[in-house]
Amino acid sequence: MATESRTRVPKMKLGSQGLEVSRQGLGCMGMSAFYGPPKPDSEMIDLIHHAITSGVTHLDTSDLYGPFTNEILLAKACFTNYYSPLLLFNLYPGHLSTYIYIYMYMFAIKGMREKVELATKFGFKFDGQNMEIVGDPSYVRAACEASLKRLDVDCIDLYYQHRIDTRVPIEVTVGELKKLVEEGKIKYIGLSEASAATIRRAHAVHPITAVQLEWSLWAREAEEDIIPTCRFDLRILILTLLSLLNLPLFK
Repeated sequence: MATESRTRVPKMKLGSQGLEVSRQGLGCMGMSAFYGPPKPDSEMIDLIHHAITSGVTHLDTSDLYGPFTNEILLAKACFTNYYSPLLLFNLYPGHLSTYIYIYMYMFAIKGMREKVELATKFGFKFDGQNMEIVGDPSYVRAACEASLKRLDVDCIDLYYQHRIDTRVPIEVTVGELKKLVEEGKIKYIGLSEASAATIRRAHAVHPITAVQLEWSLWAREAEEDIIPTCRFDLRILILTLLSLLNLPLFK
């Protein structure tokens, strides 16, 4: 028991709105998009399960990844109904010990929805070939409804605007997100790659819980105004992306 407590990733408060997440998160983008061909679902589901049982319960995805298929992958891993023992016997013929192990494993991961803090994003509209950044209220709502369906959940823990649509006032976009919070479809609101001024304007409409941005030894522009605005003025937590992108430079 002592060993388990030392190796599990601890929890922390995400911002000042009450959301508690694992101190380390799992970015799921590379499982389905951008870094070579999509990885086999079975391998990625095993990876997700290993992360969760190790205490990494903050899972980050987006409708952009795939597109759409990464959200479906997370649904398969965490939020769908699991196989019955009878079906397991048919799928995994073998020794009784194997059946018992599989059943116990599936029982252990059943109810993953209560164990994870799920973050997904909206903001990129697809027409089959082209992609544009969109933040108008009708699209925000449609994107949220579609993500809820793909993820097979009733509520998204943290919903980010993936990129800011400069054609739509941020107050309008966040106003629609606020309605989704009030309707119980999302719990907390986040922004990704937003300026300090945009963050302040958004926060005035509804509290922003988290901001994602690129911040590392190789990308420090955010330290001028975004980081102080979030950390000291608004108490919004920063989640960094691509922090280890240039790690091979150390090798």
